[in-house]
Amino acid sequence: MAINPFTQFVFDLFIISAVLITAYTLNFYYLTLLSVRRKDVLAQADMGTPSVTIQLPIYNEKYVAKRLVDSVCNLDYPQDKMKILVLDDSDDDTVDLLAEVVKDYKKQGFQIEHVRRGTRKGYKAGALKYAMEITDTEYVAIFDADFIPPNWFLKRAIPYFAKSNIGLVQCRWGHVNENYSSITRAQALSLDFHFLIEQKAKSNSHLFMNFNGTAGIWKRDCIDDAGGWHTATLVEDLDLSYRAQMKGWKCVFLPDIVVDAELPVQMNAAKRQQFRWAKGSIQCAIKLLAGIAIKRKIAVEAKVQAFVQLTRHIVYPLMLIQFLCLPILLAGNVNLYVVSFIPAITIAAYLAMGPGAYLMIIQKMYHKSWKSKAKILPSLLVYNAGMSVNNSVAVFDAVLGKKNEFLRTPKYGIINKQDDWRDKAYNLPFTKTTLLEIFFGVYGIMGILISIFSNNPIFAPIIGLQTIGFFFIAYLSLSHTRFKRNKSTPAPVLTKEEKMANRIYKISMVGMVAIIVFGAFMAIYGYNEDIYPLDRMRGHFDGIVGSSDPELIHSHLLAIKTDLALVMDGMEETKTIDGEIIGKNPVWIFPTESTNFLRIESDVNSMIASIEKISTVPKDSSAYHTGMLDINSRATLLKENIMDATPYMYVSVSNIVFSTLWIAVIIGIFAALKRKKDQLTTLDETPGV
Repeated sequence: MAINPFTQFVFDLFIISAVLITAYTLNFYYLTLLSVRRKDVLAQADMGTPSVTIQLPIYNEKYVAKRLVDSVCNLDYPQDKMKILVLDDSDDDTVDLLAEVVKDYKKQGFQIEHVRRGTRKGYKAGALKYAMEITDTEYVAIFDADFIPPNWFLKRAIPYFAKSNIGLVQCRWGHVNENYSSITRAQALSLDFHFLIEQKAKSNSHLFMNFNGTAGIWKRDCIDDAGGWHTATLVEDLDLSYRAQMKGWKCVFLPDIVVDAELPVQMNAAKRQQFRWAKGSIQCAIKLLAGIAIKRKIAVEAKVQAFVQLTRHIVYPLMLIQFLCLPILLAGNVNLYVVSFIPAITIAAYLAMGPGAYLMIIQKMYHKSWKSKAKILPSLLVYNAGMSVNNSVAVFDAVLGKKNEFLRTPKYGIINKQDDWRDKAYNLPFTKTTLLEIFFGVYGIMGILISIFSNNPIFAPIIGLQTIGFFFIAYLSLSHTRFKRNKSTPAPVLTKEEKMANRIYKISMVGMVAIIVFGAFMAIYGYNEDIYPLDRMRGHFDGIVGSSDPELIHSHLLAIKTDLALVMDGMEETKTIDGEIIGKNPVWIFPTESTNFLRIESDVNSMIASIEKISTVPKDSSAYHTGMLDINSRATLLKENIMDATPYMYVSVSNIVFSTLWIAVIIGIFAALKRKKDQLTTLDETPGV
């Protein structure tokens, strides 16, 4: 059966996205095989206790900064061989706190400096670049503010610089607050996949691996040879590690050396972190891939894997494209089953490529404890699906060259389940991305209904998983929002402005929920009134084509006539200049006669008259057979007309007007909240307030 040009375009997008997503997924499974099969033992040597500078880049981290400095000063390493640079770009209480801590450790004989460069130029990369000017040791260790290195860290990690070409050793991240909530458990599992599969596979081969920005040690000569720290991207760690490997240096991953860190507990903080990683990777792809491609000494496989790693975040926009296309294709009655019309094979293919394969990987990663980790997999699938909007925005930002400030991920010193972050400074409000997540969630509800009513219920769980993810991320983004000024007060008491902001926030949330519920109701009502009758008509036409019983065909035609009248009720009439009604057409821009419902109604009436005549003719006569063939061919053609008209019912004038008003109201609520946020920001920046 022929597909109309619009549906064909959507189908092509869907297939291209599916192929690319499958390719990136299969590559991850390839890395899994490498990580399992290649178990190279990394060489170690007695390096003694070479001089090491430990750089601690910090910006407004008053809840975790002291914990970091304490753990670093507790390292089991000679004080005369260990220099500590606290790279403090803070502009809040963190400055005074660190000044006191550094002063105390100086009195104890530590070589520790509180470095204040007086600017945030270049952000973290700028701080590290500045620090290299005052670093004269052979090795450089780096820890972010939320990390807690164990006291044996240096003595266990430095021996892995046994070979002269090793420029970096990257250690595995632990998760000090993994069990705090569902989102911390999902993040922990995702990071374990990265370290125990991707980093392990690349470290044990000739593939490029990346520095993760913290919990690693660099050879000073490697940093200098690679060109030092650059500030052009949001992921200076990935940038430097790739430039180092392009110069011939080797980066290795140490899975047995685990450095605990704090995972983001606030959804808006987690989204900020994911945004930075996604955008930064694409920025590095734009910056580095051409150089990697033309460098002759780099193996072809390493070039391919570098391309995959640097561009892998395009999977998120591809996921959204598939999500948008699927309901349109189902509404257009396009066959999307893997093998003919066998639903079981289709769902089995999805499960095998996704959750099934991941369960096998989890079993290989965690061995005896794999069952407890497997229980987290549904949370991770929902979390990743919901994050696709946030990360897609990041990808488009990078591709379009939009400049962003390096926004650090706030941490609150959260370790135990009873710890609370909600009344602390650094809380982040939701962003405009949340509006998009709500849109995709509502669209997903429509998609589920379409899959059910188009007799394709097998796709409902696939659409449903992403829909749950969008609503989950949007809900936590809203519920985790707190309007609190970052200036310190003697006690966690909200100011009058903060109380007013939170009151506005609560009222806005009630309004937001009401609008979403109303929008969902109207979407379901509109589908039932406008789209579902067309689905029923297609079913009746199928019944006509597959039947040779005049009575049954007659009943199908009457049902079609009823549904057609229901659809046309309230539809705008197309008139001539003289006022003559010539049609009712859902295609309101450049309408065609094939989608003219008045013409279709006339054809149905003609078919009713024909079948009534045929029913009086003997069944063994040539007139009967000729009449039935004519009925079947006309039913097939009218079914195609109905299919052509269906997509345009979604974009009727009334639907566009309603959707525009609906979105405008939500944007208005966002604008009110942003205005209140800006007022608090202005108060923060006003001297004496």
